[in-house]
Amino acid sequence: MVIKLHASALCVIVLFTAISKAEDSLITTAAGTGKTANNGVSGSATALNLPWPFGLAIGPNGGIYMTGCIHHRVWRMDPLTQQIQVVAGSGTKGWSGDGENPLKARMDQPYEVQLDEQGNMYIVEMANHLIRKVDIASQKIHTLAGDGVAGFRGDGDRAQNARFRSPHSIALDDRGYLYVADIGNHRVRRIDLRQLTIETISGTGEPGFPLDGAPAKGSPLPGPRALAVEKDSLWIVMREGHSLWRMDMNTRRLHHIAGTGVAGYSGDGFPAKEAQLNGPKGIAIGPDKDIFIVDSENDCIRRIDRETLIIDTVAGTGRSRTFSGDGGPARQSQLSQPHGIVISPAGTVYIADTLNHRVRKFKRPE
Repeated sequence: MVIKLHASALCVIVLFTAISKAEDSLITTAAGTGKTANNGVSGSATALNLPWPFGLAIGPNGGIYMTGCIHHRVWRMDPLTQQIQVVAGSGTKGWSGDGENPLKARMDQPYEVQLDEQGNMYIVEMANHLIRKVDIASQKIHTLAGDGVAGFRGDGDRAQNARFRSPHSIALDDRGYLYVADIGNHRVRRIDLRQLTIETISGTGEPGFPLDGAPAKGSPLPGPRALAVEKDSLWIVMREGHSLWRMDMNTRRLHHIAGTGVAGYSGDGFPAKEAQLNGPKGIAIGPDKDIFIVDSENDCIRRIDRETLIIDTVAGTGRSRTFSGDGGPARQSQLSQPHGIVISPAGTVYIADTLNHRVRKFKRPE
């Protein structure tokens, strides 16, 4: 006997299966206490306060790097020992310290951090409108791009002479380029790390929507907030555009992947293009190539299955803006405006649960 299922029944089955798998994954706090006072610069990750964590990255040595925007610091956590320590930032707001030990540097809202294969560390300081680099060989910090003044200039010139407007996200490729989400200028820019020059690769300065399949150059971008590089793809999360796009680095064209462009929370179990996101602010590609989106204003983490392009929620209940759920299923936990996300090669998902002043983790659902 052949059983035929209606399309809606199939969607229900897909949704139930996705949620069941997500609920098998337990969530815990990896770092932070939920408090904001400055109570030290090294020690147990769950004993030190980590106020307003934003960006997350994994270094070549397996360390988890975290940025904290209130105390203007970058932290490193050893996932084996669960010890954490400050690796950049004096804890005082400002812009100083170039040519010195990074622990002496003043920063202003370090939003994201990335590390290359050698261990050089790149930090985007949103409120200083610039990007800094900590050189692994000299262990000194210096300004890589931006002059500290909000604005737009510098394409085709030296990166140090460029101006950004509230840059938020950075991403590295394996070809010697650093990509910058220049959100206030509605552009994605690229720095040649060998020539130290800068150019705009997408965005016009206007917050309009691009056309699906349109050339990246000359297309508007509505608030490019988060970036991720994967081989020949540059993934772009649009904060104001409530959507996810992929730039093909070979054809230099933009492709719509997820989000209708209208703020909301819907679509689990359906094609990602039909889903509603709300102010997404983070993205990571898992070891199985699935795409994880930090749906920040919905207080949850969404996943796009790479084969089916179906979206589902894997952490958070949606619009909670509180803290709960440690030790229980990630899908039943409550988050508060999460931002950064990174996934270890073993499949552990780390998320910056920003307004809960914690970094939390769970195993990637199978």
